[in-house]
Amino acid sequence: MFESLTEKLGSALRNLRGVGKLTDENMADALKEVRTALLAADVHFKVAREFVERVQAQCVGQEVLKGVAPGQQVVKIIHDELVRLLGEGATSLSAARPLKILMVGLHGSGKTTSTAKLAKLLKKRGYRPLVAACDIYRPAAIDQLEILAKQEELGFYSDRNSKDVPAIGVAALAAAQAATADCIIFDTAGRLQIDHDLIEEVKKLRAKVQPDEVLLVADGALGQEAVNVAKTFHEALQLTGLILTKLDGDARGGAALSIKSITGVPIKFVGTGEKTGDFDTFYPDRLASRILGMGDVVSLVERAQETIDQKEAEKMAETMRKGEFNLEDFLAQMQQVKKMGSMQSLIGMMPGMSGMELPAGADKQMARTEAIIKSMTRQERRKPDLLNGSRRKRIADGAGVKIVEVNQLLKQFQQMQQMMKMMKGGGGKRMMKQMEAMQARGGMPPFR
Repeated sequence: MFESLTEKLGSALRNLRGVGKLTDENMADALKEVRTALLAADVHFKVAREFVERVQAQCVGQEVLKGVAPGQQVVKIIHDELVRLLGEGATSLSAARPLKILMVGLHGSGKTTSTAKLAKLLKKRGYRPLVAACDIYRPAAIDQLEILAKQEELGFYSDRNSKDVPAIGVAALAAAQAATADCIIFDTAGRLQIDHDLIEEVKKLRAKVQPDEVLLVADGALGQEAVNVAKTFHEALQLTGLILTKLDGDARGGAALSIKSITGVPIKFVGTGEKTGDFDTFYPDRLASRILGMGDVVSLVERAQETIDQKEAEKMAETMRKGEFNLEDFLAQMQQVKKMGSMQSLIGMMPGMSGMELPAGADKQMARTEAIIKSMTRQERRKPDLLNGSRRKRIADGAGVKIVEVNQLLKQFQQMQQMMKMMKGGGGKRMMKQMEAMQARGGMPPFR
């Protein structure tokens, strides 16, 4: 989402290299570019202006520390101000048990999906969640929530015959108590725009169920409109937190950078994809690091710990150490990586690589590689030498690809095996020479 902002901020800060002291003159152009970058990202003009003023006040007149480039000092100042802008510290939910959460927002913001995502996240944290369908105007919303609840093994309550939303909420509380659920999340109705009836209905539901948290689900792609929606809901319902969705898209990110400053309501969670696992606690310092191209190693490690089986990882490491890596191992490794999210999202967490764009369809290419390997028998995966012409044709037909793609995958895999055997034998120098020779011949193309 922030690729354009990251690139523009990086360009502005590069202009400060080589100066011995930060002054009004050499900061003027850089901060002008910073302000332009923020406005281009759809950050509220008042927020952008105050942000630049605070950065300038801290920068001007500072002596450049020995061994530290001026640009690095400014990056530190801008990072700290971004954290302040986004809201310092991860804001946790209420510790109440049972925990009652009211989800509100406009139609199309991702409210129903976010309800299931939040329930799944809380289930991982030891809660026993129940989700309640309180959207009586869109039958598909009830069906969607029921399907997601079954998929994630969550408690579910609905009353398809009732039109009394507050009564449905009270009944959901009783159902949760009977099911010994200690977390109840109410999915409410939305509208295409804020109207009096919507607000009044949610007010009545709130009065009946007395929620511990009132979370607004806001579409991050709406930019300034998301900020205005948050202001209106907060004035009517006294929000306790925000959930920003669609942060995996190509929107400019202005909502994330403006909403806390304008409304005073903290962002608590972010949705980063369509799957129920694409949902994270919001950490301002981590997002600030990603915006500045510094990556987010902590989140990357946490995601790996959540998705990668430790025993499988140790077994894989031992296989690679022995030089016995085969196509079945490669398939297992790919499937572990896929659980962590899209390749582009993983690249964005790596320091210095947030602006790097993978070739179009990189995830689809990985899926094609997976289809090719799955079209092989287990014996063929373990002994690729068995793959003669007729077997390769059968595999290509089974995977729906051309035989040249099968040949290319096998060739690349053979090169990988050779490198692993060299590493096993301590032939690091030989491996480096071979890699240099391959590069001279045009390099080894990436797996696809």
